[in-house]
Amino acid sequence: MEAILCPSPAPDSSHFLNGKNTNICCPSKTQSAHSPAVVASSEATLGRHLARRLVEIGVADVFSVPGDFNLTLLDHLIAEPGLNNIGCCNELNAGYAADGYARARGVGACVVTFTVGGLSVINAIAGAYSENLPVICIVGGPNTNDYGSNRILHHTIGLPDFTQELRCFQTVTCYQAVVNNLEDAHEQIDKAVSTALRESKPVYISISCNLPGIPHSTFSREPIPFSISDRISNRVGLEAAVEATVAFLNNAVKPVLVGGPKLRVAKACEAFMELVDASGYPVAIMPSAKGLACEQHPQFIGTYWGAVSTAFSSEIVESADAYLFAGPIFNDYSSVGYSLLLKKEKAIIVHPDRVVVANGPTFGCVLMKDFLSSLAKKINFNGTAHENYRRIYIPDGIPLRCDPEEPLRVNILFQHIQKMLSDDTAVIAETGDSWFNCQKLKLPKGCGYEFQMQYGSIGWSVGATLGYAQSVPEKRVIACIGDGSFQVTAQDISTMIRCGQRSIIFLINNGGYTIEVEIHDGPYNVIKNWNYTGLVDAIHNGEGKCWTAKVRCERELIEAITTATEEKVDCLCFIEVIVHKDDTSKELLEWGSRVCSANSRPPNPQ
Repeated sequence: MEAILCPSPAPDSSHFLNGKNTNICCPSKTQSAHSPAVVASSEATLGRHLARRLVEIGVADVFSVPGDFNLTLLDHLIAEPGLNNIGCCNELNAGYAADGYARARGVGACVVTFTVGGLSVINAIAGAYSENLPVICIVGGPNTNDYGSNRILHHTIGLPDFTQELRCFQTVTCYQAVVNNLEDAHEQIDKAVSTALRESKPVYISISCNLPGIPHSTFSREPIPFSISDRISNRVGLEAAVEATVAFLNNAVKPVLVGGPKLRVAKACEAFMELVDASGYPVAIMPSAKGLACEQHPQFIGTYWGAVSTAFSSEIVESADAYLFAGPIFNDYSSVGYSLLLKKEKAIIVHPDRVVVANGPTFGCVLMKDFLSSLAKKINFNGTAHENYRRIYIPDGIPLRCDPEEPLRVNILFQHIQKMLSDDTAVIAETGDSWFNCQKLKLPKGCGYEFQMQYGSIGWSVGATLGYAQSVPEKRVIACIGDGSFQVTAQDISTMIRCGQRSIIFLINNGGYTIEVEIHDGPYNVIKNWNYTGLVDAIHNGEGKCWTAKVRCERELIEAITTATEEKVDCLCFIEVIVHKDDTSKELLEWGSRVCSANSRPPNPQ
């Protein structure tokens, strides 16, 4: 058998966010010596096997949209006591929800129907791929008798070729299984699930609509738990990489550390903080790594984001004579239009499985967590750069006081959101100015934080909030969403209410796509204004717990937050915040102009 799954308690969000999510897959030595229990022949079905596999890897909720090709499969999934089916309003949100769920739980799953559902969910799956999230995308496929029959089916583009959906998913998933034969269904499903966990990427599983309920001998026993072997570093390569890095860093006068987003997929967050403690270096994070390093650590200096960094952070990083980046992604957004003042000869880049030392050698087959942990044991303590930071650091400026009745400013809003944060909360930041405003929040230890920077799909946060909140009900999710993004995916507020979730959503209404305005303005960035609280009240329709408020000034904001955190603590709270269309963070103004410059570069001469 390809792999074995170990039933274990679902890991909580802090495990995954801190790089400790190792409970999903267990070594085979933990397997019981007893033979798997025999399953009653009537229950020995593909549908039950898939349901059991999902439960065993920690999936307690699947996000679905029904369609005629997946209905029988859904019957078998909801029959599994450990599995809860959450019906979403559309496939895109189901995929976003599985993405948000995987961020907290370590793995997520969604179920849609053939082609019309699959091609709708694919944008969310692409986003999960970009963020290294193991999402299992399950599609109800055509009847086995229709394959190779030259028939034309509904939900297709009218050609007797059923591979269109598969071909589309091949570029955004790490494994694809088309299950249209019971003989190898067990093997295909197990291979797909184990590959998703091992590669930390989405997979695609298509299951013919007439197969889930048919008993088959290959499902006659309980699934053997997966055993996915831990990757190990090449010992010689690890020692050589550490030796070269120690020599490089110990020779530097003012070295710094910067954490990147791939700390998570490498499960190296703890090892990174171990290095921070041992080195004495100041530590910054890249924007998409927010939440992966302890912001309460005395050596933490904020976000390194080039020209829009936390105050004094970029000056310390870019003036250093050596910097170690652990798990970075350098793209046009994170580099602020390719304007970072970094030099390759000063940099050590630690990837999940290799280390690059300046202009010198590259060491392959070296796992990040092993490398950082080993480096921490050999590095010399050097607090010079952190001492420099403390000399130049000036505490944050305080925004001008706002009259309680004057129009609310965004910086005042986020002052109040800051006060709401604790280890019992998590922040979801939508693409847009919320990126920059939420980036400035100081996270208490244990406070979750998620946003989608690499893919940057507007509307992601509605589904992601649904999925994240479902996976960690003990936390109260605070979502900051712009009006333009909300219009893309607003429907699944309905699902949050059905699920009894108690998130607090701040809908920031500034009349359009503000992030696009600051990159390149035009009439297409202005949207039709909605009565957002009225919309949510209509969706609520008196069923479930939901409370809304519309605020225009600081006094109303304070009253709304007080109500949401006290009287309505068990409700989904939706607070529409009306602000001026040009009220943006200074970071967005700078970032937008630099990204605009990068986007408008003329063609190179041929």
